[in-house]
Amino acid sequence: MFENLTERLSKSLRSITGQARLTEDNIKDTLREVRKALLEADVALPVVKAFIEKVKERAVGQEVSKSLSPGQQFVKIVQQELEQIMGEANETLNLAANPPAVILMAGLQGAGKTTSVAKLARYLKEREKKKVLVVSADIYRPAAIKQLETLAGEVAAEFFPSSTDQKPIDIANAAIAHAKIQFFDVVIVDTAGRLHVDDDMMSEIKELHAGINPVETLFVVDAMTGQDAANTAKAFGDALPLTGVILTKADGDARGGAALSVRHITGKPIKFMGMGEKVDALEPFHPDRVASRILGMGDILSLIEEAEQKIDKEKAEKLAKKVKKGKGFDLEDFRDQIQQMKNMGGMAGLMDKLPGMGQIAEVAKNGAAEKEMGKLEALINSMTPYERRKPDMISGSRKRRICAGSGLQIQDLNRLLKQHKQMQKMMKKMGNKGGMSKMMRGLGGMLPPGMGGGGMPPRF
Repeated sequence: MFENLTERLSKSLRSITGQARLTEDNIKDTLREVRKALLEADVALPVVKAFIEKVKERAVGQEVSKSLSPGQQFVKIVQQELEQIMGEANETLNLAANPPAVILMAGLQGAGKTTSVAKLARYLKEREKKKVLVVSADIYRPAAIKQLETLAGEVAAEFFPSSTDQKPIDIANAAIAHAKIQFFDVVIVDTAGRLHVDDDMMSEIKELHAGINPVETLFVVDAMTGQDAANTAKAFGDALPLTGVILTKADGDARGGAALSVRHITGKPIKFMGMGEKVDALEPFHPDRVASRILGMGDILSLIEEAEQKIDKEKAEKLAKKVKKGKGFDLEDFRDQIQQMKNMGGMAGLMDKLPGMGQIAEVAKNGAAEKEMGKLEALINSMTPYERRKPDMISGSRKRRICAGSGLQIQDLNRLLKQHKQMQKMMKKMGNKGGMSKMMRGLGGMLPPGMGGGGMPPRF
């Protein structure tokens, strides 16, 4: 996410970070580069102008001149203004209504609206402990109703049936009446999308909105459409009293224009970001964390939250006890670690949130790390339980059988055994102490060749 913008901004700001004194000249040069970086990232021009003006105003004032490290203070100002443009803090859903709280989803066709309904239902069930009902009022695409039914089954949310011969308002009212009887906390209403903003679409969704009076009206928009996302959101915002935006496909948005433009142009907060196709790939939008990621400073808070949600606590505790007792770290444990990492978005997802990992995260995104982890898993799966527990016993004939079973080469297996040894040593050193920093230093050994397996790079 935001790879291009992160790279350009890091380069622009690096030249000024170490400056002992800031002058109008070096500020002007850096701001010119920052401006170019934002425009190339497809950030809307009014947003770029406002951002540059504010940074310039603060940078040439007392705030920087009195600072002991002006360069770092300048970077701090850039970060704070990025946060300001995106909305300062995460704005949560307002579900303080007599149950059921109704959420209306709007957006163009292909933006990921129906998938976002399912993701939001899962989020509300798991994080907010709500009983959720989903319904499709898209009477133009029978496939959309079927798709929502399938996705509702995946996320264990209840689906209210509808058909193409009904009116959207009747569908929504019937679902809300059912939700009242069955004591649902939340009803999420999916609506029809169009390929562009048109009068028919707007009058239909206005009528639907007036008829059900939702507590939240969320506009779902594809982040990869750049500043067009902000313009479309504005068109919807002029027609509907939107309460927020869900930015989908943000994991594929290397530029970041939408995330930086939507709030400023529409005045509506981004409440969630879709970070992949899986039904659990929905993150609350935290402007401070996103600004930190854009500037290559990582996002440790989101990483910790994700770990709490996705790491198998039982397995983690079992491993910790095992290591404490000095029983070592076998290949079964190694495979568990690989699977946990995959649950957290793989190597690329992990690196993206770690401070100073910009370049490694870049390489990780080309799929080399995932491919390497897939190889390791295939090799371990090819072993007998005895071999996994006693990797030192893997000799010539065993090696040949394991490689034949996994379709890989002897050198791949040798590399796995070497990496496992490194992890084993690291676990032994951690002993009773543990700790993220030691764990991360050890991760270097797991990186495939050419990905900087020699340890952590310097922080930006």
